[in-house]
Amino acid sequence: MQWFGKLVEQIRKLWGTWKSVQRAIFASIIAVVVLGLILLIAFSAAPARSAVFTRPIPDPQMLDRIGLRLDQESISYTVTADNRIYVDDEATARRARSILIREDLVPPDTDPWHLFDLERWTQTDFERNVNLQRSITRQLEMHIVALDDVDSASVTIAFPEDRLFLEEQHPITASVIIMPKPSSDIRENRAKIEGISKLIQFAVEGLRSENITITDRSGVVLNDFESLTAFDRIQQTRQELQLKASEERRIRGEILEGLAGMLTPDRVRIPRLEVEIDMSQQQVSTREILPTVIRPNNPLTPFDDSQIELYIPLSVESIEERFRGTGFNPEGPPGQEGQTPPAYRDLQDTVGEWSNTVRRQNNEISSRDIQEVRSPQLARRTVGVAIDGVWRKQYDENGQLVINTDGAIERTYIPPSAELLSSVDQIVRHAIGFNAARGDAVTVQHVPFDRTAEHLLEDEAARRQRQIQQIVLYTLIGVAILLVAFIGFRLISREVERRRRLREEELARQHQAMREAALRSAEEEGTEVEMSVEERARLEMQENAINMAREHPEDVAQLIRTWLMEE
Repeated sequence: MQWFGKLVEQIRKLWGTWKSVQRAIFASIIAVVVLGLILLIAFSAAPARSAVFTRPIPDPQMLDRIGLRLDQESISYTVTADNRIYVDDEATARRARSILIREDLVPPDTDPWHLFDLERWTQTDFERNVNLQRSITRQLEMHIVALDDVDSASVTIAFPEDRLFLEEQHPITASVIIMPKPSSDIRENRAKIEGISKLIQFAVEGLRSENITITDRSGVVLNDFESLTAFDRIQQTRQELQLKASEERRIRGEILEGLAGMLTPDRVRIPRLEVEIDMSQQQVSTREILPTVIRPNNPLTPFDDSQIELYIPLSVESIEERFRGTGFNPEGPPGQEGQTPPAYRDLQDTVGEWSNTVRRQNNEISSRDIQEVRSPQLARRTVGVAIDGVWRKQYDENGQLVINTDGAIERTYIPPSAELLSSVDQIVRHAIGFNAARGDAVTVQHVPFDRTAEHLLEDEAARRQRQIQQIVLYTLIGVAILLVAFIGFRLISREVERRRRLREEELARQHQAMREAALRSAEEEGTEVEMSVEERARLEMQENAINMAREHPEDVAQLIRTWLMEE
């Protein structure tokens, strides 16, 4: 109170010192604060509005239908900007939800269990059970969707009400719809479907496997294992055939590998190879009687010093009986003769002796029981091997192939020897693990293979090779003839040209000599010989050529060769 009194006194002093403007501002602040407090109290005292569905309704048509139905029931509501419906109070919201559920106006993406997600002061046992069922259902959906082959899953579990009598109790049932991922084999893979079925069965207490139904989007039941019995039998038969084919390929490969060093692959045929496999499961019980080792062998000694007993005494019982003397023969009353026959009466004074010795001994032996299931087992094996001989080509003394009149190569067939067939038979027997007691059969025969097509190809190739050789030979001979003819022609042409040139040179020399003689005679006679311009030019050219030939004979020879080549 003192603090409040001091505060009021300070405000009064300040009020007296303030101007009118300051007093107006202070009064306005006090009024705003009071108004805010009044509004806060008013809004806080107003009833809180409740949502009919906590999730928004994105479908406008569904929102209009819900609004129309609420208008028919005279329920006041408001729609927010995010399409949520609110009513005045929680009681009105529960009434609206019950009406909408009855009229099937719940939005399709609304969780049906969401109606129980309501905050209340109290919670009933029914709500707890519903929450438990929801938790189990959602957890199952999460487990199934977590699988690599499942894209989405929908789980529905029906929990019946508890009955008083067990025979009246309905079983728990579960239905599951899964959407497999693309390229998944979960529809055909029985093991994966069984895994999902067991996952559901172990997650729900009291749920049996026969009450679980797993389907895909098309409604095909995937866990109908009874109808898959024929499919399983076909699958098992396919696996048996695959195992048989694999074993036959292995044996065939071992046989061919063993014969690779002896025969070429084209000389061996295995027309028949069959391995019988017993796929039935056999449960074998074996009991082995083993000796008891009293003292094991000492490895440091050079001899076996172990002590072994076939059995060990467990208990011994001995019975020994002895009797000596006559037995008591009763007589009749005194004075009366007994009833003993005369034959036995004579033996009364004979001394008797009886001895009986019994010895019983129980022995303990060491044994071992073996329980095993045998499947599968290799049974009878049948192998048939055909061996071909060798075709050898014939050659003449010059090492050339012998050709028949039809153009084919002459060949000789050499069959395989008996030693070779015997060796092949032993190799095949060792390759298959031959066992006569099992009924195995091995047959190795000499069979000439039909190699007509192969021989025709070889003969055709030989003919083509001979033709090519002849063509090459004739071509070389023709080229040689043409070359010789060309060389001869060139030699003859040069000789003719040389003779013509010599003849022309001789004629030119003679003409020159005649001119020189005529000039000398004219000079000697003193007569003046008049020469034409052409003769003078030819004479000067001739003198220049003679002088050049004397001074540069090599250039002149090269010039003459050029002229000859051009001609």
